[in-house]
Amino acid sequence: MTTLDRLSAEKYILLTTFRKDGRAVPTPVWAVRDGEALAVWTRADSGKVKRIRHNGEVTVAPCDVRGRPHGAEVPAHATIYGNGDTGRVRDLLKHKYRLLGRLSLLGSRLRRGEGGTVGIRVTLTETRS
Repeated sequence: MTTLDRLSAEKYILLTTFRKDGRAVPTPVWAVRDGEALAVWTRADSGKVKRIRHNGEVTVAPCDVRGRPHGAEVPAHATIYGNGDTGRVRDLLKHKYRLLGRLSLLGSRLRRGEGGTVGIRVTLTETRS
């Protein structure tokens, strides 16, 4: 089983982005497998999106809902999906997280509209452990 397989099977992963001064900002997020990468969904105006646009180098690790890691941190590179791909990420999340995913996505769409969220593609630098 690859690192990507293990991370995509987790309910939450800890996505760590980096500020301009190099300080790490860890955030627990939902993640799904999207081909040979992970896909994450978040608010379009979130700090992690701004940090990824500045520096796509991130790390990911399995974690619980509170962001407490329970596995090794893995280096990765993150990019922001376009609108069409973000829609696909929403569909993947609905499938993996079932009712809770559907309710979360609906609430987000009602609060922020379709353009209020984006998908993030996370490609692991290390693919096996």
